[in-house]
Amino acid sequence: MKKMPQDAESFIEEQKRRLMENPECATSSYNLGVALMEQGRYDEALEAFRDAVENSGRMFEGWVNIGYIYYLKGDLEMVVEANKRAIEVEPRYARGYANMGFAYLQMGKSDEAISALKKAIELNPKIVQAWSNLVSAYLQKDMVKEAIETGEKLVEIAPDFPLGHNNLAVAYYSDEQYEKAIEHLDKAIELGFKPHPAFVKELERYKK
Repeated sequence: MKKMPQDAESFIEEQKRRLMENPECATSSYNLGVALMEQGRYDEALEAFRDAVENSGRMFEGWVNIGYIYYLKGDLEMVVEANKRAIEVEPRYARGYANMGFAYLQMGKSDEAISALKKAIELNPKIVQAWSNLVSAYLQKDMVKEAIETGEKLVEIAPDFPLGHNNLAVAYYSDEQYEKAIEHLDKAIELGFKPHPAFVKELERYKK
């Protein structure tokens, strides 16, 4: 979390004062929401962001932050809902699709996850987390070939992304390509990733 400036409280009070003068100012509501969120005052921030999106039809960032707060609260259904609203306002917002895909993945809704993540990648191929989650979504559906292909593209795009190597290792393991699984797990560890101990132990059986 970002370190708040020392005058964070005065900034918050200033936004509240502006809203008293102009209750429908979406920018002041949004700024207030950001400041409250950065202080960990999530319920107050939610209220401010909701005012912002209510008072401006173009305030897609407000929906993004609403989704983030619900993610912190563990409400994945609302993460999806908020990002859907963000995408309605800004259809080319790749991160919104990536966020939805992640939430669907966590809920075990593989088909929805795959669809959202593929759209995120189509809009912005550089979102490595979307590629990584797509590998996981394919594995969730036992689509191992697609998982490997996606994982290979990911490590090509982002060779120093440790989670990408870990997920590709899982995909290769699922396809019984143990040498390649070991190679990519070793790379993930080398890059600082801490894999699941049970997975490490399982692959130890196949090391020559």
